Amino acid sequence: MNSKSLILIATATLMLGAARAETAATTSEHTLSSNIALVTDYRFRGISQTWRLPALQGGIDYAHSSGLYLGTWASNVSGNSYNNGAGLELDLYGGYKFAVAQDLSLDIGALAYVYPGARLNSAPGVATDEKYDNLDVYVGLSSGAFSAKLSVAATDYFGLNSKTAGYAYFSSLPAKGASKGSAYLDLNYRFDLGGGFNLDTHIGHLAVRRYSELSYTDFKLGLVKEVGGFNLGAAVIGTNAETAYYQAGNAAGADAKRLGKTTLVLSVARSF
Repeated sequence: MNSKSLILIATATLMLGAARAETAATTSEHTLSSNIALVTDYRFRGISQTWRLPALQGGIDYAHSSGLYLGTWASNVSGNSYNNGAGLELDLYGGYKFAVAQDLSLDIGALAYVYPGARLNSAPGVATDEKYDNLDVYVGLSSGAFSAKLSVAATDYFGLNSKTAGYAYFSSLPAKGASKGSAYLDLNYRFDLGGGFNLDTHIGHLAVRRYSELSYTDFKLGLVKEVGGFNLGAAVIGTNAETAYYQAGNAAGADAKRLGKTTLVLSVARSF
């Protein structure tokens, strides 16, 4: 785990206490909350971002009674997946959530994924000026324990275009142009099992524009229980992503890792 990433995340985490104190001093129109988590594998849309290694994560959120909200979240990521950078993902987001009917809310917003210093390579150890940074715009619906969200990339999908296809992005991937407009559909439902246990279910589908080889479906089935203010979780996460494009290491060797392989992810999290 990159030490710089841990320092940055830990520094943000130290702000949680101050954020909590500030929340108490504000009116009911403003809500400031924060969270921190340790996971055995950081899975984004079913794909490991840490090469199936642990991650430390945390975030701070602001919400106004009008429905407006802003937030930031960070996690360490693998420098093997995001070359030449700090081994850090920083998310910045904001939007507007409001009721459109009884027990039905609409959420509209944007989310920027930023990887400080990270640049794609044109050859081993040769960095380009092409970034992995990605901007999504999204619309979501929620009703009770059910939520759905459609996210559409307003930029090339994490830097994928004709310049970066092939070695810089996925080996053996032919150049087909820009990937702007790629979309991800996210469906979730939480079952209250009683006794403090919740069962989280998720299914999602990624459609990568012009690069159908990279499209796939992912799923999650997770059990969560609150114990002493901490949320303890265990989730089975997997995908049907094409191994040839979502595999780390030597494809013919023992060190190869399927980044979308079905696995058990353990987590401990706390909100403030």
